[in-house]
Order: sequence, then C-alpha cells, then structure tokens
Amino acid sequence: MILHELIDYEILRVIWWLLLGVLLIAFAATDGFDLGVGTLLPFVAKTDTERRVAINTIGPVWEGNQVWLILGGGAIFAAWPPLYAVSFSGFYLAMFAILLALILRPVGFKYRSKRESARWRNNWDWALFIGGFVPSLIFGVAVGNVLQGVPFRFDPADMRIFYEGTFFGLLNPYALLCGLLSVAMLVLHGAAWLVLKASGPVAERARTYGSLASLAVIVLFALGGIFLAIGVNGYSITSEINPAGPSNPLFKTATHDGSWLANYGTHPWMLIAPILGFAGAAAAFLALRARWEVAALLFSKLSIFGIISTVGLSMFPFILPSSLEPNSSLTVWDASSSHSTLFTMLVVSVIFLPIIFAYTAWVYKVLWGKVDEKTVTDKSGHAY
Repeated sequence: MILHELIDYEILRVIWWLLLGVLLIAFAATDGFDLGVGTLLPFVAKTDTERRVAINTIGPVWEGNQVWLILGGGAIFAAWPPLYAVSFSGFYLAMFAILLALILRPVGFKYRSKRESARWRNNWDWALFIGGFVPSLIFGVAVGNVLQGVPFRFDPADMRIFYEGTFFGLLNPYALLCGLLSVAMLVLHGAAWLVLKASGPVAERARTYGSLASLAVIVLFALGGIFLAIGVNGYSITSEINPAGPSNPLFKTATHDGSWLANYGTHPWMLIAPILGFAGAAAAFLALRARWEVAALLFSKLSIFGIISTVGLSMFPFILPSSLEPNSSLTVWDASSSHSTLFTMLVVSVIFLPIIFAYTAWVYKVLWGKVDEKTVTDKSGHAY
C-alpha cells in the first residue's frame, strides 16, 4: 500500500480545512496584538517616550508573528488552489491596501527614531496607526463579504474564473459591521498585550481602551449573529455530496436560500464556538478591570478563537460561496489539491509546525518582562 493512501482523501480535506483555521487563528492571536497596539498607539501614548514604550512592546516580535500570515497564504495556495485564485484576484485591491499598510510597519519602526523632530516622529506614529487599523478593518470586511457570497463564477467550458465585483462593492453594511468587529477584537487583544508588557500611563490607558473594546466585541458579535440569522442568506448543497470526489466545484448543485445557522441545529456541539467568542470577551473585560494581566491576554485569545471558529463552523463545508452562481461555490469537498499533495504537505506540517510553535514559545520566554520608560531611554541603542 502506498503510504499516502493510509489517510483517506476525505479525511485529508477536513484536516487541511482545520489547519487553515489553525493558521488564521494563530495569525490573529499573535500578529493580532501587533495590529491592535498600532491602532491604539495615538490614544494610549501621549508623549514621545510613552509611544516608544508601546512600540517596544511589539518591536522585537512583530516580524516573527507575521510568519503565520505567510503560512496561511501558502496553505491556501497549495491546499486550496481555486480559493487562492478567486480570493487573491477578486480581492486584489483590498489585498494591495493591506500590503501597503503592513509595509508601513517595518518602515515606521526603523525610521521613526532616526530624527529628533517631533513632526517627523508624529507622522511615523500615524503611519504605524494606519499599519494596524487598515489591515484589521479589511480582514473583517473580507470575512463579511465571504459570508454573503462573492461575485465570481466558473466558465463550464474551460474552468476560467470570472470575478464581477468591485472594490467599493466590498464596503457594504454587513461587511463593514464585520470589519468593526475585527477592529474591536484586535484592539482588545492589543490592549491586553500592552497591559501585560507596558507599565505606567500606557498600561493604564490600555486597560481603559481594552475594557471598552471588549464590550464592543460582545455587542458587535451579537449584532453580526442577528443580521446573519435574519438578513443574510446562507448557502446549502442540494445534490449528493461525495467527500472523496474530484476537485471540480461544478459537479454539485447549491442554493443561496439556506441559513448559516443550520449547522448548529444539526450539530449542537458547534455552539461552543460562539459561546467562547462571547465568554472570552466578557472574561477579558473582567480580567482587565481586576488587573489580571496574563489572564486578560489569554481570555482575549479565547475570544479570537471562538469568533473565527464560529465563521468556519457556520460555513462548513463551504469555503468561498458564489453569489453569482451558487453552483460555482468552493467547498471543502471540491476545491482542494490532489490526495498526494495534501498528504505531502501534511507530513511537512507535522514536522515544521511544532518547531515553529517551540521557537515562538522560546522567543516569548526570552523577551518576558515589562517595557518601561527606563528601558527605552537607555543609551545602549537596543530600543526603537
């Protein structure tokens, strides 16, 4: 028996659906607090020294945290080629805006302190704010559009992809609501990080903004669920499903008159995801007010896990539904790479993901401790 046949094609597809979720959650749980700190920078730090304190809480780790974004993009490219083709072409301008914003971060870190000019440093501080706020918003807007369906279709003759949407069409009310939820979620995470890593006025202001953000997460998550239930039609497959069938989205029949909440009726255990989303945000609020620093960050991560998992479980088995032709929608069962490709990638992931987790844990252990004004004003030149 060939080794890769030890795992069924159906199981491999589900494993890679789960791994994609793991990578997205890992990105939000790590680089998410970097984005949150950038978004909070103009508000939690009033003086140049205070802003340097905030910047230096994320300066040593932000590059490593972005590994998860790269891994997520690579996983989509290799494991779900049609998903990569549709999303990276259809959302091209949105992706470009994210990349431009993310480019501002390393430039801002490196150039901010090159001159003593207050105007120079203030401009770079706003660049860091853009580098945090814009990706946070657009990531959420993208999820909101995915839940509503993306305007693409396949040509049955040659499987060419046609995307018929516009950039401003992405900025619809429900997508913007999801964008605001994403911003609130990552602001909460960034605030919890600052409370843990910073000291003095920066940490105190972060505690206040984090408390407000946690309440915003609860309200926006609830509103998102309500609108999803009464105002956003879900998708469902009406034909026979072959979980081990060929990767051709047009081999099925789907409709756009279903409900994204149907999975919770069929599998009640899935309700744990939205419960964790709400409970994590509420617990983070209580931890911030009680000054439980580590707990606040962990509960914030729990909320992120619950919110992102809610999206994935609600949509399963859909990955990217089509609002133009529901039959063209991409699902776990018809949008993956071949059996051998998925197996080979799984072997590589089993080897390297634990190494990445271990290295990340070691880095955070080495960098454990608070950043204070004395740290950033030290003349050794190690601080941003």
